[in-house]
Amino acid sequence: MSDVREEVRARYAEAARAVGESKAACCGPANREAEDSAGARCCGPEQGFGAGLYEQDDQKGLPEAALLASLGCGDPTAVAELKEGEKVLDLGSGGGIDVLLSARRVGPTGKAYGLDMTEEMLALANANKKKSGLDNVEFLKGFIESIPLPASTVDAIISNCVINLSADKDAVFREMHRVLTPGGRIGISDVVASSELSVEQRAERGSYVGCIAGALSFAEYEAGLSRAGFSEISLTPTHEVADGFFAATVKATKPASIGRTRGQ
Repeated sequence: MSDVREEVRARYAEAARAVGESKAACCGPANREAEDSAGARCCGPEQGFGAGLYEQDDQKGLPEAALLASLGCGDPTAVAELKEGEKVLDLGSGGGIDVLLSARRVGPTGKAYGLDMTEEMLALANANKKKSGLDNVEFLKGFIESIPLPASTVDAIISNCVINLSADKDAVFREMHRVLTPGGRIGISDVVASSELSVEQRAERGSYVGCIAGALSFAEYEAGLSRAGFSEISLTPTHEVADGFFAATVKATKPASIGRTRGQ
């Protein structure tokens, strides 16, 4: 897992530095591989990734660097249907676009946390926080497999094309279940593989940093969330991002009754 984590960390550090030079970030090695590679597809709204997936009204007032750093495959803040006064956590928050949007949605009585392992992205996110003027935002350093928050802390968890990058997704699912309040929910945008593709076929189509090789199938994703104790699980594909790979919205709930959970 450490090799995969370091590969991902290095690539996203590079993306943060690119934004510092006023260039759009890219989650795939587009400058190193052929134009038609799976990695190159993971870059820019025309390939199904980036700030272009957000509503224009939502983009208004956001720092330019937050938009440039957007590497996601959807708009999880809309998927999670955030409400005034809620506490929300963004896993793999990068430059902070989803955290800032979440902070707007939950309002001053709510709180938006962002979690990232990359120093460069955290520095960028905190700079974007300062520019935004929002004070109900906090960025944390850590790993999504070991979330640095107490149990039952947040009402909702979002994530945008990040869980597919983890080498231990079961740990991520368990941690999400742990930090959610009973009755809490997840609203995630992620890359999911067709259930017809084998693990080997997925690896042939791209790398982890290209958002492809690490993707679970629809069936595997649902099974992993179920093992962690989630209920009301749904996965809905939104658009194809590579051959046999789809951006998808993922929803699930931590049962309100502790006696019904299996992830504690």
